[in-house]
Amino acid sequence: MATANPAVTASPAVYESKKSNVPWYLWCAALAVTSVTIGAHWDVSWHRSIGRDTFWTPAHLAIYACGILAGICCGYLILNTTFRRVPELLASSVSVFGFRAPLGAFLAAWGGVAMLASAPFDNWWHNAYGLDVKIISPPHTLLMLGIFAIDVGTFFLIASAMNRADGVLFKKLQWLLLYLGGLMMVLTMFFRMEYTWDIKLHTAAAYISVAIGVPLYLAMFWECSRHRWAATYCTAFYTLVLIGLVLILPLFPAEPKLGPVYQPVHQFIPPLFPLLLIVPAFFMDLILQKTQAWKSWLIALVAGPVFVLALVGAEWPFASFLMTSAANNRFFGAGYLDYSTPSWSYAARRVFLNPEHGLVLWKGLAFAMLYAAISTWLGLALGKWMRKVQR
Repeated sequence: MATANPAVTASPAVYESKKSNVPWYLWCAALAVTSVTIGAHWDVSWHRSIGRDTFWTPAHLAIYACGILAGICCGYLILNTTFRRVPELLASSVSVFGFRAPLGAFLAAWGGVAMLASAPFDNWWHNAYGLDVKIISPPHTLLMLGIFAIDVGTFFLIASAMNRADGVLFKKLQWLLLYLGGLMMVLTMFFRMEYTWDIKLHTAAAYISVAIGVPLYLAMFWECSRHRWAATYCTAFYTLVLIGLVLILPLFPAEPKLGPVYQPVHQFIPPLFPLLLIVPAFFMDLILQKTQAWKSWLIALVAGPVFVLALVGAEWPFASFLMTSAANNRFFGAGYLDYSTPSWSYAARRVFLNPEHGLVLWKGLAFAMLYAAISTWLGLALGKWMRKVQR
């Protein structure tokens, strides 16, 4: 059970205001999320280009380094707060089963343990059921839960530190929080990859998958960070990271080690070009700036449909462009195919999979607008709550 420390009467802000440097453990936690963000896309590229040849790939090591780094910074916080009873750490701590630390440290520490526990389980699973199996499996589920816990724990650590800070330190932590928001945007879209493949972008299901959750992240970071362009910055970071991967990964050689091989592959296959999330994020920022005096549910009723319509308005014609030969270049990366992609597949032929039109499409988009509105409302509520978190 988590409880605040009644023995500590001094406000955490007293200690935070004396410092202007971001504590090293916050940088370490942010580095952990950075490592898994890069490692996850690198690992998928490895599977698409080479297959699963061994557990000990650099991509896997980058993923599991997240758990190690989270363990280092959270172990420091828990042990120092519990046993050394450092005053500034005690002032921002809660109690969990007799141990003391900021709440985010306990969340991220559990995530690190879950990630590392999934490693031998994952290796056994692949050896037992196949070298290159589906993404969704029991060890991968445990791994994903661990990653999510570290993301949320890091968010708590940075947000609570920002709530206790002022002046120069506040601004530094604000930018660190926005950086984390960009990383979390990359990761949340990573887990939607199967539903937002370019050949599926003329179906409502792709936009429903984005509407469930993405507006929550954007509204939450906008409210919690107190930055008027938070949503735009987070999605701009997501866009730059994905474009960077599209440009960088194919520079390195790779050859398939599993079969069957349908496509000649001689370099790493990058992720698809990012969705144009920056367009609806920009409109969401504008709406949130202009409606601060409104009730949250009313803001959500406006922001949700605008988010979906802006995304469809930008992505629908852009998806059509991605199907053309003009997008078959190094920048847009539409010509890269996995070694396991048959020449008769939709992806190889560059045609949409079961495109929707008319009433069927608009019925699906209506559900997407509803989900986006609910996500926005939840994001605003969570963001307002996070602004009060001190521990």
